[in-house]
Amino acid sequence: MANKVVCPKVFRDLRRFARCLNTAPVVPPMNFTGNYGSTNVTTPTLQPTDQILADPEKKVINFDDVKELFTGVSTSKLIRSSLTLQMASIESMVDLGVWVMNSKFMHMPIFKEVILGFVKSTFYEHFCAGKDLIEVRKTVSKLSNVGLKGMLDYGVEHATENESCDQSMKVFIQTAELAKSLPSSSVSFVVVKITAICTPKLLKRMSDLLRWEQKDPSLNLPWKQKTLPLFAKSSPFYHTLKRPEPLTVDEERDLQLAHDRLEKICKKCLELDVELLIDAEDAAIQPAIDYFTYSAAIKYHKDDHPLIFGTIQAYLKDSKERMIIAKKAAEKIGVPMGFKLVRGAYMSSESELASSLGFKSPIHDSIQQTHNCYNSCAEFMLDEIANGSGAVVLATHNIESGKLAATKAIDLGIKNERQNLQFAQLYGMADGLSFGLRNAGFQVSKYLPFGPVEQIMHYLMRRAEENRGMLSTSAFDRQLMRKELSRRLEVATS
Repeated sequence: MANKVVCPKVFRDLRRFARCLNTAPVVPPMNFTGNYGSTNVTTPTLQPTDQILADPEKKVINFDDVKELFTGVSTSKLIRSSLTLQMASIESMVDLGVWVMNSKFMHMPIFKEVILGFVKSTFYEHFCAGKDLIEVRKTVSKLSNVGLKGMLDYGVEHATENESCDQSMKVFIQTAELAKSLPSSSVSFVVVKITAICTPKLLKRMSDLLRWEQKDPSLNLPWKQKTLPLFAKSSPFYHTLKRPEPLTVDEERDLQLAHDRLEKICKKCLELDVELLIDAEDAAIQPAIDYFTYSAAIKYHKDDHPLIFGTIQAYLKDSKERMIIAKKAAEKIGVPMGFKLVRGAYMSSESELASSLGFKSPIHDSIQQTHNCYNSCAEFMLDEIANGSGAVVLATHNIESGKLAATKAIDLGIKNERQNLQFAQLYGMADGLSFGLRNAGFQVSKYLPFGPVEQIMHYLMRRAEENRGMLSTSAFDRQLMRKELSRRLEVATS
C-alpha cells in the first residue's frame, strides 16, 4: 500500500536493486586528492602509515572470511540490510524523503500514516534503536549478542524554550539509568546534545561573545566558568564580525538553567558510572558547546579516567590544533580528557556561509586532507593513551582509517586498553568494519538514535542530507553482505 505514494521516478531508480549490491559509490573515493567539487582522481603516494597496510604480515582486520565476519547475524537481517542500504544510497530517495517530510501532505492524516508506516518498516528499523527505552533495551541486547556495544542517543531536535530543555534533560537521565540497568559490557556511552538542553539561539550568542573575548581579552564575561582553551591560532572568527552585546539578564538566567541541567546529567552519570559523550554541531555554535563540555569535564571525572567526552570534527582545518591545545591544558591541571573523533557533517553549510561573507572555507580543501587530518588526530590520541593519558572514540566508516588506527594500537601495545580506546559506527552502517574490528579484539560500539518515529524522522532526514556521501559509499558493506548471502545459499542448496 505504501508503494502507491512513491513517484514513478523513484520506481525507475529502484530498478537498480536488480543490479549487484556492490554498486559503485557516487562520491569521491578515499584516494581522492583534488577539490571536493572536482572529479579528477589520482593515486596518492604511499606514506609510511600506508605502507603498513601494504604488508600482508600486518593485516589486522580480516574482511575475507565473511562467515566469521557475520557470525550471529541472521539471513533475514542480512537481506533487509542490503536492500535498505541500497535504497539509502540512491540520492533521489533522500531528495524524495526530505520533500515529503516538509510537504503539506504530512498534514493529511491518512497520507501521514502511510508514509510513517513505510518509513518505520524500512529506514527507521534499520537505522534506529526503537521508539522508547523499552525497545532500546531489546536492540542493545541484540547488539551485545554479536559482541558490540551501544551508544544511546536520544534523537531529539533543537530545543526552542526551557520547557523542552527540561524534558530532554529528563530523558537523558532516564537513558543513563537504563544504561546502568543493562550489563556493563553492552553500553559504552549516553550521548547528549547540548542543543537539546540549551537553545541554539543562546548558544550562538555565547559563541559570539567567546570569540570576541579571544580577540579582545579585556572583554568581561561574568557568566563564564572555568574551562579549557576553545580556539587555536588557526581558528576562524568570521562568524562574529562586530563586538556582541552582553548577555541580557534573561539570557544569563537561561544560561544558568542550562548549566544546571548539564550538571544534573553529569552528577547522575558519575553516580551510575556511565560515560557521557557530547555531540558536536556546526561551527557557529560549537565554541559554546565546547565551553559546556570542557567546563563539565573539569568538574566531573573518574579519578584518572574521563567521564565526559567531547567531539572533534576533523574536516575543520583547525581541528587538530584545537584538540591538542585542549588536551594539553587538561593534562596540565590534572583533568583526564576524552574525545570522539569524527570527520564532520556540515560541509556544505559551513563552506557556503564562509563564502557568503567573503572568507575561505574552514573545511579542508580536499577529502584526502580530511582523511589525513583524521588519521593524524587518531595517531596523536593513540600516542597519548600509550603514555597513560586520555581516551578516544574513533568514530569512522572509513576502512583505511580503521586499519591504520588498529595497526597503530597493536604496535603501541594498547589493543586491550578497552576503556581508553574504542571504535564506533552508526547503527545500520559499516557493519563489515564493526565486525572486523570486533574480530580483531577491539571494543566496538554502534551509535543508536532512538525516539518516536515522527519525532526522529526529522532528525534522520537532516542526518541523511548531511551524510549523503557516507550513505552512497555503503557499497563495500553491501558487497560483503552479498558474498555472505551467496555463501549461505550455496551451503543450503548443496
